[in-house]
Amino acid sequence: MGKKISVSSFAKRKAAGEKLVMITAYDAPGAAACAKAGIDMLLVGDSLAMTVLGYDNTLPATMEEMIHHTKAVRRGAPESFIVFDMPFMSYQVSMEQALTNAGRAMKESGADAVKLEGGAEFAPLVRRLVSAGIPVMPHIGLLPQHIQAVGGYKVTGRGDDAERLIADARAFEEAGAFALVLECISQEAARKITEAVSIPTIGIGSGADCSGQIQVFHDVIGMFDNFTPKHSRRYAEAGKIITSALASYAQDVKAGVFPGPENSF
Repeated sequence: MGKKISVSSFAKRKAAGEKLVMITAYDAPGAAACAKAGIDMLLVGDSLAMTVLGYDNTLPATMEEMIHHTKAVRRGAPESFIVFDMPFMSYQVSMEQALTNAGRAMKESGADAVKLEGGAEFAPLVRRLVSAGIPVMPHIGLLPQHIQAVGGYKVTGRGDDAERLIADARAFEEAGAFALVLECISQEAARKITEAVSIPTIGIGSGADCSGQIQVFHDVIGMFDNFTPKHSRRYAEAGKIITSALASYAQDVKAGVFPGPENSF
């Protein structure tokens, strides 16, 4: 494990051409494995609603659940840079609500920063949070918390839409954001956004020109075999390995060969 990354070093890492590695984490064992692997940043994503809690989308995740899981991630990776994903409707109602909830995220969970979804309309909120001492990583492009409004998951940044996203990125940089997540933005638009701002861009499904990449933990390790997102790559088949191990355990118990003498007191 290297030295813990800090907010002040993000722009320097981008300027030096050093790619940033980020992945989601939801519990202490997973966080510990990510830290041991040398991952730069951990995102406790609201994707936990789907990957851990079994919901169909990210919307049901609550502040209490996000704090609970972020605390576990912090215990598993005490030296890692951890970003808390602000869940749906935890920051959209008012500036006061957003400041209170982001403050809770930092104080109660031990996170180093928060992430929120949206365009330039949230730049004033980012400025307010940063002025209160809360580092912010905005998320632009495909916005999972907006799927009900836009009718599903769609690639963004094509045609004139690229200029809107560039304007969003510049507004967030000016507001004091330390990095940006670019989700499912066309590769050409993501490249232009990355060139337009000095802060790092962390891509997911947005091409190799971003300053770094983020993926979902369970996608990378191959935990689920019924779906592999186009933006991901399976580096293991953990789901099959786990199922096979559990099946062997069940078979041994039923056959009376477990526990053996070596497993008994």
